[in-house]
Amino acid sequence: MKKYFIALLAIFSLGQVAFIPFASAQNPRVTIPDFADLVERASPAVVNIRTTEKVVVQQAQGGIPGIPEDQAEFFRRFFGVPIPGIPNGPKPAQPNLGKPQEADRGVGSGFIIESNGLILTNAHVVEGATTIYVTLTDKREFKAKLLGMDKRTDVAVVKIEARDLPKLPLGDSSRVRVGEWVLAIGSPFGLENTVTAGIVSAKSRDTGDYLPFIQTDVAVNPGNSGGPLLNTAGQVIGINSQIFSRSGGYMGISFAIPIDEAMRVADQLRTSGKISRGRIGVALSEMTKEVAESLGLGKPRGAYVRNVEPGGPAAAGGIEAGDVILSFNGKDISKSTDLPRVVGETKPGTSVPVQVWRKGGTRDLTVTVTDTESGQVVNKKPDAPATSGNSVNTLGVVVGELSDGKKKDLNIKGGVEVTGLGDGPLAKAGIRPGDVIIRVADADITSVKQFEALVKGLDANKAVPVFIRRADSTLVFPVRPK
Repeated sequence: MKKYFIALLAIFSLGQVAFIPFASAQNPRVTIPDFADLVERASPAVVNIRTTEKVVVQQAQGGIPGIPEDQAEFFRRFFGVPIPGIPNGPKPAQPNLGKPQEADRGVGSGFIIESNGLILTNAHVVEGATTIYVTLTDKREFKAKLLGMDKRTDVAVVKIEARDLPKLPLGDSSRVRVGEWVLAIGSPFGLENTVTAGIVSAKSRDTGDYLPFIQTDVAVNPGNSGGPLLNTAGQVIGINSQIFSRSGGYMGISFAIPIDEAMRVADQLRTSGKISRGRIGVALSEMTKEVAESLGLGKPRGAYVRNVEPGGPAAAGGIEAGDVILSFNGKDISKSTDLPRVVGETKPGTSVPVQVWRKGGTRDLTVTVTDTESGQVVNKKPDAPATSGNSVNTLGVVVGELSDGKKKDLNIKGGVEVTGLGDGPLAKAGIRPGDVIIRVADADITSVKQFEALVKGLDANKAVPVFIRRADSTLVFPVRPK
């Protein structure tokens, strides 16, 4: 009891709050940071953002001036006021579109990154706004100009006409450590200058095409969006952007845009007002353990290419559907979500080395990156399934020859079309009539005869990858012959 009292006394007597374990004197003391000084320095650079939009209000004609509509019926009946809609009476009320009026749209947060009034926030905070109002902690309010926003990364840059404003120092989000203390400042539910604290729960959390989010357990709610995520040095390491919630409120998981990623976008927005992002024209799927093993990769890695845009940069560089991209421009690709970020950061017009895995080995290619705005994949409806075919084979399918028209539509050189299904491994794996088998293991399929001979020679004790073309996607089904 005496030790317990001494421990409590030590906690409340320290200038910095500390946790002293009671169980054992040998355990190290863990210090909990005191955020008060940090908040006092950082808060003046955090702003409240209020947006409005123009709306048209419908006004009804035919009412009784000066009388509320819920009381109008009484006056119509008992004081002889004509009732709209009856014979010889006025016509029923018709909607009348009034003049556009400014209405509140939403509330968010932001923070000043330059003393001349440059502010960073989320794109979803200012998207669709007619007017953007920025309120400082000293209650001064400014109309802000939107310099640019990028919905893909949810970053926006706005500017107010002011000088000598406090600004926040920027940190290095690549050095963030899981478990370190962080805090958020913002306007949840419109409550300005609200501070919440927690720790970094995870790094590089994939929830979007271009962003490896920082996951925290900091309490973030609607209105916190666009506010800073700070480390214990008072540096911005992220922009609070999203929450995981089943109720609309905080549930213990929040996500922040890493400041390094945000500033790459912000620098382009402030200079040109738009983002120039690289592209190569491929559609991707995640690698699974089963597919990786069947392809000879050993473990899941790389970005699996399920479709290549005809005439696009990847096709021109020699990338094919069914390839696995292992590295791009010297950077290893661990998973499919890594590739869009690496490609997006590459300057359009740059020729880069690409390493792919194909037919049991690596191949080195060169691809010239283009801009995201140039070109798009065009999906064409495939021909109707062919009707000719043979008996069910050990893979459990009936196949027929592929028409030249379908080869052209699917942008493939060969293959056989699935015309029927039996009780076999491919049917159980999810293959459908109309799918086109283009490769089995490392062998490209050219005809029904060649396919049937290949299937007969497969080892029943070894999984084999079967490459399927379905619409604009190339899928891999690792199966064992029956």
